[in-house]
Amino acid sequence: MIDIHTHILPGVDDGAENWNDTLDMARAAVSEGITTIIATPHHANGRYINSAVEVVEHTRYINEQLFAEGVPVTILPGQEIRVHMDLLEAWSRAELLPLASSNYVLIEMPSSHIPKEMEELIHELHIMKLKPIIAHPERNAEVMKNPQRLAELLERGAFAQVTSHSLLGGFGRRVEKLAWTLCRNGLIHIVSSDAHHVERRGFRLREAYDVIGERMGEQWYNYFINNAQCVLEDKNFNSLPTINIPKGMLRRMLTYFHHV
Repeated sequence: MIDIHTHILPGVDDGAENWNDTLDMARAAVSEGITTIIATPHHANGRYINSAVEVVEHTRYINEQLFAEGVPVTILPGQEIRVHMDLLEAWSRAELLPLASSNYVLIEMPSSHIPKEMEELIHELHIMKLKPIIAHPERNAEVMKNPQRLAELLERGAFAQVTSHSLLGGFGRRVEKLAWTLCRNGLIHIVSSDAHHVERRGFRLREAYDVIGERMGEQWYNYFINNAQCVLEDKNFNSLPTINIPKGMLRRMLTYFHHV
């Protein structure tokens, strides 16, 4: 398995606090069958700044240490980039990183709303040949109130990543219900852990994939697994499995969710 969204680098954000936490997380990942982890520390979220050059250097050092410890997992560099007014200029200054040297970029919206510049940002990133992946939209208050807003962003060219803990109830019943609604309606392209700490918030990626297989079938299980590989290989995501939803049903289902 490949995990494209984690906070495994030590001492850089609210994830692993030190090397021992990083080592524990790496070993836990291996025990779940995770072979490759993209480190995505928070960047420009008002609290943390983790520039591209720093993340690359941290990642190189951690790989050396994990190799010395005999932990068979590879860490690749990335960032969880908060949407902010200077984002495009920061990219031109080489302060930002894509995921694992691909053209995919992990971007984070505020938890309270969808920024008014979001659609324009997606458009501009596409002009730059970048593929924005929206981190954990199921935990965004505006998407929760009106899931159709996420569908509109995807129509503009964005992709979306759901968190394993959301699917498993780790953020409460309402987030869990929305996470599954988005998945079943083809509004999620990739699953990852957003792991921060072995005890506080571990990976649970294997568990999430297993439940996806049980609830949605093998096609969807393979779809999400393969899309994570597509990030590493910088390939386009796979075509969605067949969704047998009558015309207009998506809007009605999402409207129904808003009222339950």
